[in-house]
Amino acid sequence: MKRKNLSRAIHGVLAMSMLAGAGTAMAQDGATPAQDGQKTTTLEGIKVTARKREETLQEVPVAVTAFTADSLDKLNVKDLADLDGQVPNLTIYAARGSSSTLTAYIRGVGQSDPLWGVDPGVGIYMDDVYIARPQGALLDVFDVDRIEVLRGPQGTLYGKNTIGGAIKYISKGLRSDFNGYGSVTLGNYGQRDIKAAVGGGFGGSEYLRGRISVADLHRDGFGENLVTGAQVSDKKIRAIRANLGAYVTDSFDLQFSFDHVDDSSGVRGAQMFRANPFDALLTPTTGPFLPLDSRYDVRNGMPNVNDTTLGGASVTANFRMNDDWTFKYVLAKRESDTETNIDFDTTPDKIADVKAYYSDEQVTHEFQANYDAGGRSRGVIGIYKFDGEAGGQVLNNFFNLSFGDTQGTVYTNSIAAYADWTFDVSDKFSIDAGLRWTSEDKNAVVRNIGYTDGTFTKPSGVVAAGFDKTINFKNLSPKISLDYQVTPDIMVYGLASRGFKSGGYNIRAQATAVPRSAEPFQDEQVDSYEVGTKMGLLDQRLFLNLSAFHNTYKDIQLSIFTEYTTPQNTKAFFGDFTNAGEGTVNGLEVEYQWLATDNFNISGNLAWLDAKFDTYMFKNVNIADQQEFTNAPDFSGALNAEYRVDLGGGGSLSARVGYTYQSRVVATTEVVKDPVTLATVEPITQDGYGLVGAGIIWKANDAWTVSLQGSNLADKAYRTTGYNLYSALGVHTGFYGPPRQYSLTVKYDF
Repeated sequence: MKRKNLSRAIHGVLAMSMLAGAGTAMAQDGATPAQDGQKTTTLEGIKVTARKREETLQEVPVAVTAFTADSLDKLNVKDLADLDGQVPNLTIYAARGSSSTLTAYIRGVGQSDPLWGVDPGVGIYMDDVYIARPQGALLDVFDVDRIEVLRGPQGTLYGKNTIGGAIKYISKGLRSDFNGYGSVTLGNYGQRDIKAAVGGGFGGSEYLRGRISVADLHRDGFGENLVTGAQVSDKKIRAIRANLGAYVTDSFDLQFSFDHVDDSSGVRGAQMFRANPFDALLTPTTGPFLPLDSRYDVRNGMPNVNDTTLGGASVTANFRMNDDWTFKYVLAKRESDTETNIDFDTTPDKIADVKAYYSDEQVTHEFQANYDAGGRSRGVIGIYKFDGEAGGQVLNNFFNLSFGDTQGTVYTNSIAAYADWTFDVSDKFSIDAGLRWTSEDKNAVVRNIGYTDGTFTKPSGVVAAGFDKTINFKNLSPKISLDYQVTPDIMVYGLASRGFKSGGYNIRAQATAVPRSAEPFQDEQVDSYEVGTKMGLLDQRLFLNLSAFHNTYKDIQLSIFTEYTTPQNTKAFFGDFTNAGEGTVNGLEVEYQWLATDNFNISGNLAWLDAKFDTYMFKNVNIADQQEFTNAPDFSGALNAEYRVDLGGGGSLSARVGYTYQSRVVATTEVVKDPVTLATVEPITQDGYGLVGAGIIWKANDAWTVSLQGSNLADKAYRTTGYNLYSALGVHTGFYGPPRQYSLTVKYDF
């Protein structure tokens, strides 16, 4: 949309993202607030920075869904996983054994393996800073301004590892007036959350401003370790963020940020699906342990340790040289450390016990130059540099007979240059073109050796892998989009873009038994073609955004838990990582928001996805016809209905009922049928299911708010992921989403 007719075209467009082209601020933000007794008659617009410059959602030919702080509260979004279902073709949840490690897929593209050396397929950004590792990246929502979810490849502006899309977490900005809030939440399972923030100008100054926000989040476990009595799937998180802004002149300012999270939550509970046959061999008098009825209770023999600390600091310099040019430089450093115990077999026996340590450190630099002279062209150019060091150690105890140590470090050095420019050919027709060049070196130092016992102090002399290798990847990611303003209320657009995900090395390599596992795997690449329309209808009371896309997916990286045959002719576990081949992903997305009456608002989305492998090479055989994409349900959607009423002197009341649905989904990447041995494996799957949520919010006045919220009210049992290692380790387990939860929050704003 052109800026000259923006007010006509969106008249306060709410952020309703149309499928590939727009964004959506959810129903709770849907109406412009009534003032001076006037009725609410239109939907409200919000600003996003999907193209690294501030624009209104409906004018951006990019698939982005946006949630403001109010809409996040109304939808009861506690962390990023609660966005699942509210964004078309987004699947997001906590990884297998951890409550704060992120697994995210958009349009069937992502990565479920959190091992170092393996990059995510959906980029996570906190205040313009890329978070490279998934540990701790399932961010809790507090003191947030908005969250933007960009769907589809974002290779031009956001670079590597945004092949599926990007999620941008944007904190509250700095204001000169004294302001803040405090909230207390109590709920079932012993939930007790405290959140608070305070900010303003120092001594009333407009030139030096600060803000500090804290969150103390606690919840008892959903289950129990029946052996130790310890809670399972509990939550213990403390987080802090601090910001300081120095507004040196009207054209120059410095922004300093700091954040720290301490997550000492326990391990997640996994339900055993089949009794482990090796129990009877290890403990013939007590085994085997049979599956439990509870989807959260366990009998783990390992300690309940799953600790993650992470944090970062950044400085941002903004300089407006003149009315046309603005420059921005961001320097950031982030670190994280994780210690976790993974009891794969979920029994007291030492069948598949793994202790893992992860560490990560990254330094990033980004320089941007934004141009906008109010004419027919505007855009951004930039340079980006990433230096990362990701390391770890995994101690494996299999059957208390085989002891292995997987350790190493991956060093990443990446530099990129990019440009994205918009040209208004006419008042109705615009062209946006972009290009990003990336060069990246990855150096993997790996040493995987065996030990004689569970103390891991006496090497056995077995070396599974030991190498120090470096590989360089280069990539060009172009983008071009065309948009045409059919009427002041209807825009159509077409988009072609490319994204890629870095290649690398398999840290779990078994070079002796499987020599190719020590060789690098290649970049992934997605070429995406998309058409859509954004419509504001019925005098801006209805927003209907539609799009269709066709993606060609090449060199698909897959992490596969499988097995190999030892020299003793026995089966042993092997974590393989390979480029499986090519695939095609087609999809349709609809986002809608309708202000049916002055009080009644309906919003949601519908999505269809057809993701298929064209080539999947395994042991020199194409098995594409038997393999399914992971985390790519054919159908998904959401429906939110909200009723709002003004209580006069008693404030205002809003009541919401929401429903999200997804069809059958495959959660893991096992090879279903080995073409050589003919052995079959059942991947972890979940049949179609729906979740019901509801909430009532009473805003007594400008200061006090009381909220009653409930999620998964029908207490639906649904799997998110799991393990099927039955042949080698007798393990077949599944991890489930949260049960029914309800909470009461009291919040005071000042």
